[in-house]
Amino acid sequence: MQKLKQFKFFDTLSKKMVAGFVVLIVIGTILLSLPIATPAGTHSSFIDVLFTAASATCITGLTVVNTATHWSTFGQVVILGLSEVGALGYMTFAVLLFNIMRRNIGLSTQLMVKESLNLENLSDTKSVMRYVIGLSLLFQLGGLGLLAVDFVPRFGWGRGLYVSLYHAVMSFCNAGFDVFGNSLMDFRSDSYVLIVTMILVIAGGLGFLVWRDLLLFHERKRLSLNSKLTLFTTISLFVLGFVLLLITERDLKLLPAGTPWFNRTINTLFLSVTPRTAGLITMPTAKLQAGSLFIIMVLMFVGGTPGSTAGGIKTTTFGVLMFQSIAQLRGKQDVEFSHRRFSQANISRALLLVFLASIVISVATLILTQTEKIPQGFGLEYVVFEVLSAFGTVGLSLGLTPHLTVVGKLVIMLLMFIGRVGIFTSLYALSKRQAKVNLIRYPAENILIG
Repeated sequence: MQKLKQFKFFDTLSKKMVAGFVVLIVIGTILLSLPIATPAGTHSSFIDVLFTAASATCITGLTVVNTATHWSTFGQVVILGLSEVGALGYMTFAVLLFNIMRRNIGLSTQLMVKESLNLENLSDTKSVMRYVIGLSLLFQLGGLGLLAVDFVPRFGWGRGLYVSLYHAVMSFCNAGFDVFGNSLMDFRSDSYVLIVTMILVIAGGLGFLVWRDLLLFHERKRLSLNSKLTLFTTISLFVLGFVLLLITERDLKLLPAGTPWFNRTINTLFLSVTPRTAGLITMPTAKLQAGSLFIIMVLMFVGGTPGSTAGGIKTTTFGVLMFQSIAQLRGKQDVEFSHRRFSQANISRALLLVFLASIVISVATLILTQTEKIPQGFGLEYVVFEVLSAFGTVGLSLGLTPHLTVVGKLVIMLLMFIGRVGIFTSLYALSKRQAKVNLIRYPAENILIG
């Protein structure tokens, strides 16, 4: 009976989480539908407005229209606001409002915050929220200042501060929107801007729990297993992605001849960082080598860290399954890392997550192959890349997004939503079944595997 009550409670909590994001998308759609949201004479169809609102709320960055030219300053600010709220979670702003009004946070609100940030203990809610708000302000305002050093002399005070703020927020939130019209292609020779952007992307994708552990390390003298695994997997993926992209892109031949070695290195590193759900580019994605596209798709599928502004199956899921595979190959029963053992529940949850993600991606790919036109020169990767980008809330595309059919846009929107809210939360919200207690256990029997 107790298990049934817990399931019902979690089911209700999941529905509230899903409903909150739906409400944000609806509000964004209404605001972007206003005449002031677009320049005079510019028309936006309802499906395009809805797609943009969903992409911003789910911090993806896939766009069916050019953000820099199609939307007015008001429309761009709405997209900025949706991305900020979508990245930090609407419950974060609810807690901030409670603090400003000096009101106590209720138990239901704390539980919502716990779920939205993937916290393990309810007691962590208040302390983590302080870090979420504080670190977000610190990184975004710091990014604003650092980018203003480059953008203000380039664009003037008004425009320079605006693009600095916009870019700092979108980079930290791991959203792929930009107000330049072609992402960061005009800045691929500006290593300073790329380095600042990478710092913001990594900071946002690392997770607030990890940042709290790092900042409190001088007091605790230790890191949690979650933080250790996150840092190990993140650094490993960055290094591996960087090395493999150096090989597949032949030291970035796409860059103009005579580009300095340092700048080529920074651009390659940028290419390995941004697929972790940031979605910013310095060169046309469609012109990359096939091997590079495959590496990027793997990075998009893995994504960032739980409780961060990133999407994907998450680095911890990938890390747990990686060590599970190593343990099995070595004939070990326990899956160990850093003198700790992963629980069987963790391993089972990681396997289920990857399996469900694979099913969702496969079904979406199958649908899009029937509804979308694949241009000459491309194959199945044209669709798979788009699907993984939407599911991982990345924002990269080989060019399919602006040409999506209505059905295609609906499929991509659903993928973005699932990628941001989470597969488990989405399924629990849709499920009407109740957990059943097995009173009878049948005998176990082995079958042939492999």
